[in-house]
Amino acid sequence: MDNSEQLGLLPTEERNSRSAHLDELATADLLAVINEEDKVVVAAVQDKISIIAQVVDAVADRFTRGGRLFYVGAGTSGRLGVLDASECPPTFSVDPGLFVGLIAGGDSALRRSSEKSEDSESQGAADLSAHALTAVDTVIGIAASGRTPYVLGALAAMNAAGGLSVALTCAGGSREPSRMAGVAQFAIELATGPEVLTGSTRMKAGTATKMVLNMISTAVMVRQGAVYGNLMVNLQPSNAKLVDRARRILVDATGCSAERAAQLLTEAGTVKTAIVMELLGLPYAASAARLKRVNGVLREALKR
Repeated sequence: MDNSEQLGLLPTEERNSRSAHLDELATADLLAVINEEDKVVVAAVQDKISIIAQVVDAVADRFTRGGRLFYVGAGTSGRLGVLDASECPPTFSVDPGLFVGLIAGGDSALRRSSEKSEDSESQGAADLSAHALTAVDTVIGIAASGRTPYVLGALAAMNAAGGLSVALTCAGGSREPSRMAGVAQFAIELATGPEVLTGSTRMKAGTATKMVLNMISTAVMVRQGAVYGNLMVNLQPSNAKLVDRARRILVDATGCSAERAAQLLTEAGTVKTAIVMELLGLPYAASAARLKRVNGVLREALKR
C-alpha cells in the first residue's frame, strides 16, 4: 500500500456525509453545518483529558528541573505550535527559550506555505537537535494525520536525547494507532473525524489542536505558580493594554483602589511583588525576597 492509499484511510481524509451538499446550501445553512461539526471538537478533546493531564504533569516536572517544551509541526499544525509558544512569554513572563515552536520550512512557512518541507524526517531531527537537547526537555509533535515525516524525525531525535516525546494527532478513530503514536512516549490521538471541507484539517483538526496546546501550556504554568486563582500574575506589563490589565489584576487580588494599584505597580515593577506588598504590608525588598524563597509561587509567599 503506497502513502497516498494510507492517507486516504485516515478519518480526517474521509468525506463527511453531513456536508456533502455544502455548495448547494444557503449561506446561513452552510455556516450552521460548520458550527455543528465544530461541536465535535469539544467532545473529542474532553475524551482525552486524562492523557492530557499526564502530559501536563510530566512537562511541569521537567520544567522544575530546567527543561524546555518544543512544539514541532508542519503547515497548520506547525503554525499553531509557533502561535502558542510565542504567546507564553508575555502571558507568563517566561524566557522565550522555555516554549519553542518549530515549523517545517522555517519561519517563512508561517506566512507562505512550504508543504514539501514536511516530507523530510532527517530535517525534523536536525531542526530539533540544533537546540542542544537534554533529558529534561519535551517535544510535542503535532500532525493531524499522525504520520508527517518531519514530525516523526523530531520525535525520534528527542527519544535519542533521552527526553520526553508526545504525539498530538487527530487520527483517533483510525483502525490502528498512528505512526507518531508508535514513536512517542505519550500519544494524544483526537477523534475529530471527517472535515466539513474534505481533507481541510485547518478546520476541526486545527481547532482541536489549538485547544489542546492552550490547555497544556496554561496548565503547566498554573503548576509552575504563574497563576493566582485565575489571575495571570506573571503578566509582563509591556504596553498600555497590559499595564491596564496588571492594575486591574492588583485591584482584584488585593481589593485596593485603582490609584493604589498604579502606585504599587510603579514601586514593585511586577504584579506578584505588588500583591505581597499590599496584602502583607511589607516593603519592596522584603516582598521580593519572600517570593524568591518560594520560587515565585505567590500563594506560598502569602502563607508563610
